[in-house]
Amino acid sequence: MLDSCKLKSVCNLPLIYNKKINTSGTSNADVPLADPGMYQLDITLRRGQSLAARDRGGTSDPYVKFKIGGKEVFRSKIIYKNLNPVWEEKACILVEHLREPLYVKVFDYDFGLQDDFMGSAFLDLTQLEVNRPTDVTLTLKDPHYPDHDLGIILLSVVLTPKEGEHRDVTMLMRKSWKRSSKFQTQSLRLSDVHRKSHLWRGIVSITLIEGRDLKAMDSNGLSDPYVKFRLGHQKYKSKIMPKTLNPQWREQFDFHLYEERGGIIDITAWDKDAGKRDDFIGRCQVDLSALSREQTHKLELQLQEGEGHLVLLVTLTASATVSISDLSVNSLEDQKEREEILKRYSPLRIFHNLKDVGFLQVKVIRAEGLMAADVTGKSDPFCVVELNNDRLLTHTVYKNLNPEWNKVFTFNIKDIHSVLEVTVYDEDRDRSADFLGKVAIPLLSIQNGEQKAYVLKNKQLTGPTKGVIYLEIDVIFNAVKASLRTLIPKEQKYIEEENRLSKQLLLRNFIRTKRCVMVLVNAAYYVNSCFDWDSPPRSLAAFVVVEDMLEDEEEEDDRDDKDSEKKGFMNKIYAIQEVCVSVQNILDEVASFGERIKNTFNWTVPFLSWLAIVALCVFMVILYFIPLRYIVLAWGINKFTKKLRCPYAIDNNELLDFLSRVPSDVQVVQYQELKPDPSHSPCKRKKNNLG
Repeated sequence: MLDSCKLKSVCNLPLIYNKKINTSGTSNADVPLADPGMYQLDITLRRGQSLAARDRGGTSDPYVKFKIGGKEVFRSKIIYKNLNPVWEEKACILVEHLREPLYVKVFDYDFGLQDDFMGSAFLDLTQLEVNRPTDVTLTLKDPHYPDHDLGIILLSVVLTPKEGEHRDVTMLMRKSWKRSSKFQTQSLRLSDVHRKSHLWRGIVSITLIEGRDLKAMDSNGLSDPYVKFRLGHQKYKSKIMPKTLNPQWREQFDFHLYEERGGIIDITAWDKDAGKRDDFIGRCQVDLSALSREQTHKLELQLQEGEGHLVLLVTLTASATVSISDLSVNSLEDQKEREEILKRYSPLRIFHNLKDVGFLQVKVIRAEGLMAADVTGKSDPFCVVELNNDRLLTHTVYKNLNPEWNKVFTFNIKDIHSVLEVTVYDEDRDRSADFLGKVAIPLLSIQNGEQKAYVLKNKQLTGPTKGVIYLEIDVIFNAVKASLRTLIPKEQKYIEEENRLSKQLLLRNFIRTKRCVMVLVNAAYYVNSCFDWDSPPRSLAAFVVVEDMLEDEEEEDDRDDKDSEKKGFMNKIYAIQEVCVSVQNILDEVASFGERIKNTFNWTVPFLSWLAIVALCVFMVILYFIPLRYIVLAWGINKFTKKLRCPYAIDNNELLDFLSRVPSDVQVVQYQELKPDPSHSPCKRKKNNLG
């Protein structure tokens, strides 16, 4: 039995206090309820029996919620199509007192619809004996239909009194991976014993290669498969491969490895169905503790509860330097450490670890004039610092609208075109954290060593909100590595919210696309004027160019429609909504593509424009010495033999990868720095303090 709560991703901490308690005897009845001591409640959710059927097929997809004091502290995984599910999941919960019972609720998961209630029960914590494992059987009831038999839930619980003095703590935040995709957070505190603590121990690099002989889930004998990965609270969803039983994904992504001994990656395969619940194809797991480090493992995994295989490449590597420290301890102020960092990213080390592009140090100093989120007119602010999928947090400053954090965060840069996001939240013990403001700062726009006041923006980064945040940022990187990294696929964030249908967003994307189309129309008018000989010199030049470069291209579009299916009214509504979202996303992609081409030529990001010029100059020099036919031949040989030389290489287009780094007009607005009020100047603040 645990004597202290080890704070891992499985531990949910609804209350964060440490107080001494006095216990005499083994029963909680001996403990005065007026003395609100701290207890640790270790729960193992075993299984359910004879649960209620909520789906038309006579089955359910149950999952369980635990609540204490009205706050959700645990949510289990979903067991599909099973009325006798087996979870065997553990939760570690700290409770401040035993007056509040544990509220257990069971739901049936419905994709795209409201989940169905399957029953609930209460566990009276005052009836538990301390330091003794207890098996508990809870009978599920519906308050509206108390006579209905809804089955039972089996638990094992251990209640342990906690002792110890209050310590200074550092905040970490976990994503609550709810199906609504809304950003909700729970607070998790770690002891800040060490001045510099590394928060994850390694990186798990996963490449999803392909699927083989998957189960056909559609009436046409095919499927539209995609795969979901989960490691702790981290999740990733692959793209959808339409109409195939042997999909080729070739997708690569990374997970953080928090535990020394590894972990279990849960993998599920699904068939996408528009307008109704996606079909379950199968599941499998990867035990990371069984894999050796610094070595790539090819895994062919048999899907359980289904058919077919998934082929993966998994590599475990040591963690990059990602850390939190106090303001008095930072790498760049230590002359020896600074020289080592500069040497690591010097031009002489171009081919040493191409993935390690640079070093980022962020000083989160303070904020001023924040929004009041609590009824007392105050807030409990903490700050989240994100770089792609790396996320670190400050501690919480309670009841303060002008908090001072004075923390230093360090990251390794894998892509110099990444955007640093700093978000301020209000910690709320009873519900998810409240949003107070956010800034997005492209790494290439940072001025090293300058303390600046950034005006906080709204969630969409389209306008200001109340308050400013003071940051000092330093970026050191190798320009050659950064340029080479530009020509490979961009890292995808696996915690991004799914796009939803929005009338304003749909209209905005339509207008953006219309602008791009009008540019093409105007270009067509210009070309047409050449044929009309409005300007003889221009028409003559166009005639010579077209004669040399004219090529014929043919395109074929193959379309294969699915068999029509009978759908109910709600299914049709969801199908229409999904089509509208797809149209919205396609308009955004088309408009962004045109805007990125424009922004390359108008020097929105000078680094990228210079890179394009250098690449064109190099190509011209090569073309001067080597005939074009040899260059085309070498390019063709490289493309056609790529799969032979590297069978599991991820397909990419260097030009599209380059353009993906150029911001669209929407992103330019989001990254635009708002001018703060002159009263928020750091220099003026120092003068006021001296006065």
